[in-house]
Amino acid sequence: MADLFSDKAKDWDVNDMVKALSSGIGSCILKNLELNADMHVMDFGAGTGLITSQVAPRVRKITAVDVSQAMLEQLLAKQTLRDKVEVLCQDITDQPLDTRFDLIMSAMAMHHVADTDKMVQRFAEHLKPGAKVALADLDKEDGSFHPADIKGVYHSGFDRQALQAIMEKHGFSDINFTTAHTVNKEGKEYPVFLLVANKP
Repeated sequence: MADLFSDKAKDWDVNDMVKALSSGIGSCILKNLELNADMHVMDFGAGTGLITSQVAPRVRKITAVDVSQAMLEQLLAKQTLRDKVEVLCQDITDQPLDTRFDLIMSAMAMHHVADTDKMVQRFAEHLKPGAKVALADLDKEDGSFHPADIKGVYHSGFDRQALQAIMEKHGFSDINFTTAHTVNKEGKEYPVFLLVANKP
């Protein structure tokens, strides 16, 4: 599989839009979830670890999963994360893990996964009973957020009701949406939601 982020990884963390987005999503996760020092968390589409960095001090361990080796190498270069974080360059929709987690979080990764239904099914399979998901991505937009010729983008955001229906199909309950951040890009506003839900 081609690493679509290999050219972007080096400068990812200094991109102002990425920094503001990660800060907004991270703050919203910390505000809406009760984290504790016993938790093992999966960061799905962890990238360079911008969300992991905010959550790691409050939990026991984070497994950072991504299909971009270049992005994960940037994460591994962060000394502060080494004791708390393990990285896996793996597509869990095709290659599930044996581990079950207390929380799966994800920021701006879901639109890079073609089959949303299968992805949500995998989230459910990777969670312990009573665990939670915290999933952030774009609200449904007109396709202008990404360049027209970009590869690896399968969704122009998500309709909240449609996504909730998929979550419910796979057994999630207490599904709540919050607007975590709004990206201002070239004169347009793109809201980003945080979905929090329970696995019974």
